[in-house]
Amino acid sequence: MAPISLADIVSSLPSDESWGPIITKDALVDGVPYAPYSKGDKLGRMADWTSEGKDGRDGRGGRQQYQRNYRDQQVYGAGTSSLFAVQVAEDESSFSVVDNTRTSTKTRGFGRGGGTIFRGRGRGVRDQRGGRGTFQRVGAGRGGQQGGYYDNRGGRGVRGRRFGWKDYDKPQRNRDSSVNIKPDWQMLEEIDFNRLAKLNLETSTGEDIDSYGFLYYYDRSYDKPPVKNTERKLNVVDRVAYNVTTSSDPIIQELAEKDEATIFATDNVLSMLMCAPRSVYSWDMIITRQGNKIYLDKRDGSSLEMVSVNENAADAPLEASEGNKETMNFPGALALEATFINQNFANQTVMESETSKFEMSHENPFYNPSEETEPLASKAYKYRRFDLSLEKDEDPLHLIVRTELDAVVKNNVSGEDQFLTVKALNEFDHKAQGSGGALDWRTKLTSQRGAVVATEMKNNSCKLARWTVQSILAKADIMKLGFVSRAAPKSNDRHVILGVVGYDPRKFAEQMNLNLANGWGIVRTIVDMCLKMSEGKYVLVKDPNKPLLRLYEVPAGTFEEGEEEGEAINEGNDEDE
Repeated sequence: MAPISLADIVSSLPSDESWGPIITKDALVDGVPYAPYSKGDKLGRMADWTSEGKDGRDGRGGRQQYQRNYRDQQVYGAGTSSLFAVQVAEDESSFSVVDNTRTSTKTRGFGRGGGTIFRGRGRGVRDQRGGRGTFQRVGAGRGGQQGGYYDNRGGRGVRGRRFGWKDYDKPQRNRDSSVNIKPDWQMLEEIDFNRLAKLNLETSTGEDIDSYGFLYYYDRSYDKPPVKNTERKLNVVDRVAYNVTTSSDPIIQELAEKDEATIFATDNVLSMLMCAPRSVYSWDMIITRQGNKIYLDKRDGSSLEMVSVNENAADAPLEASEGNKETMNFPGALALEATFINQNFANQTVMESETSKFEMSHENPFYNPSEETEPLASKAYKYRRFDLSLEKDEDPLHLIVRTELDAVVKNNVSGEDQFLTVKALNEFDHKAQGSGGALDWRTKLTSQRGAVVATEMKNNSCKLARWTVQSILAKADIMKLGFVSRAAPKSNDRHVILGVVGYDPRKFAEQMNLNLANGWGIVRTIVDMCLKMSEGKYVLVKDPNKPLLRLYEVPAGTFEEGEEEGEAINEGNDEDE
């Protein structure tokens, strides 16, 4: 081969001043090299300096840490392989140190804190390795075995698992609707809770129109903590109490004829509508428009009449279809038990005396002595009017609500009579599924009352919000909350009263972050929807599995007694066939 001269090599070089491989114009944008990307990529960050830990082998969280941080994010250029990646000769990130130290078989890890729990009669052991977990024993089972633990983050562990751990991986529960949606019902509106939470309407405190019934005086002995090693039983007190729906109330019918207001409701129905964004379980109410009048009613046997239990808990009570084997701890059974407790607790905590009771302006409008054999319960009905008008309204828009009071008490300083509403929270089993991480009331109610009430605010947010709204609507001075527990966790027919606490309803609403202006905004929005529609009957239903409301137009005869009887006869004929 002939040698190549230096002059030939120099003459073969390019004429310009650059050197190296030839740059094609296809990889340039205004003379700057760029990396191609897919059109389907989401343009997020310009550069990702944390990408070294995404292979799951960096020892700082690995694949699980990446999935938590980047699960819902896309990086610029992720749709194509990196054009600028450098292949290293040896991957040192796969290197790991083998731990050959012996571990004790008498310890076990718990949760994410790496805490160590030692079985025995100790009251709790601090994490020996400096982890975050500090545990406190709250109860022992038979034979001295540890029954359950609480850590300092509020989680509860049973057999190494904390309630709420990886709940995002659980399949969503499929609950049933509170009412059967029929094919001839026409859906008119669908309202998301996020829209409802943004509504706001400031109103006045309302004015009293008239009052009916009577009230017994509250027994102050229930406010004192019980004597040690003694329990006060909850007795069954048979008294007559009425919960008549709006359109069947004779007083509301008279007020409607006098054109005193446009909207009529009871505090039971109105409080549910005002606290709708807090609700989880399905519920429904009937909205009837007659002329320019709007009536908010409840169905017979509606869930609005029942008191829910741990509705807002992260691990709410399960149905039988979801694997719950404790029949007495089904949501329906717990609601029936809580309703029974509330009725008897309100009757038991008053001092029945015909000589010392507070008489309202008129007698009870629903009581008929010739038909009833049992005496009346301590109950007063106050009909109050609220102004929901806006500046742009040509005509005023008023609402009349029938509110309820349960008792009266003398003020210790002034001696004036103060009106009370009496409610009861109930504990079924703090170790059972569905308890929502509640504390043991028998041991913690006296020493850690604030923690107990805070847990109830979290697990029963909707129920407590409704009770608070009802107390404010009735202009009650005090709301008494009783704490009632089962005498035995496996018996739902015997209960004991552990204590009673009184709250100012308005201050309690502030503690719960309850905004009444938002509730009035929800009521005004629903009413405006119905006023724009023709006369007829409508049903507002809370979706059982989604945070939204649906408004249906239904036939005029829906939910009437004749129709229900006809449906029952038809079902019986179908079964016979």
